Amino acid sequence: MKSEQRNVIKRIGNIGLNIFYYSSILVFGFILLRVFVFGSYRIPTDSMEPAIIPGDYVLVNKLAYGARLFDLFDAVEGKKVNIRRAPGYTRIKNNDVVVFHIPHPDTWDRIEMDMSKYFIKRCIGVPGDTLRIINGFYVINADTGKRYGNIAAERQLSRTTKEQLPDGVFHAFPWDSTLDWNIKDFGPLYIPRKGDKIVLDRTNSLLYKKIIEWEKGYPLTLGKDTLWDNATPLPSYIFSHNYFFMGGDKVENSQDSRYWGLLPDDLIVGKASFIWKSEEPYSRKIRWNRVFKKIE
Repeated sequence: MKSEQRNVIKRIGNIGLNIFYYSSILVFGFILLRVFVFGSYRIPTDSMEPAIIPGDYVLVNKLAYGARLFDLFDAVEGKKVNIRRAPGYTRIKNNDVVVFHIPHPDTWDRIEMDMSKYFIKRCIGVPGDTLRIINGFYVINADTGKRYGNIAAERQLSRTTKEQLPDGVFHAFPWDSTLDWNIKDFGPLYIPRKGDKIVLDRTNSLLYKKIIEWEKGYPLTLGKDTLWDNATPLPSYIFSHNYFFMGGDKVENSQDSRYWGLLPDDLIVGKASFIWKSEEPYSRKIRWNRVFKKIE
């Protein structure tokens, strides 16, 4: 009898170990898929209306632009991580809707990566583009025949005066009174590619200071119209990353590159593919007409 009891206990123990083993594999595999393959993000704000509205749940394809490989534990702890990216099957294109880490989670003075904070915006400018905003409309590479972003909202902005806009909305990056860029008259802003070399005159020092500091990993000083690395002036700089200009579709209500500047490639999570679920923010009722809607 005791032998039979021992056998039963042994079988139960083996079953329990097998359940724990395979459950651990499933959980670990799911975590890896969420980190490196896909993600789901609930949209809390209206900055991407009408394409995406509050209460939408967006599925993000992390393989499209290439999965990021990095030390997840260091990233969660807020440490600076070395990010490598696997080859993707497409590149980021103008007008793609992209999910990325908020580049300024705590302050607009420096770029950081917070693993828990995300934005979803439309990519207006890609590396190598020169971007301007002319009377509220995005213009890329001086081609006024092509349109980018939400044209209806840009058209409305073109009819809106500075006085009609809420406080703090009109003026824009790099927040310099001499340049006086604003959301209706902005640029030209060249968007750097990896390997590009630029001359650091006063204007370029203002425009690229934050992303150069992000690449170097420490702050620089801007004085006498010159960017200084400690006591050494920087007459020029060669970029080691690609950068992007992101804009919200609701142009009069979006914290985007018009205000905080350019986005480094390392902070890009993936391509917003489709809305897999949508519910009213307050009643929680499912909006069936938006379920499985492709994001364009």
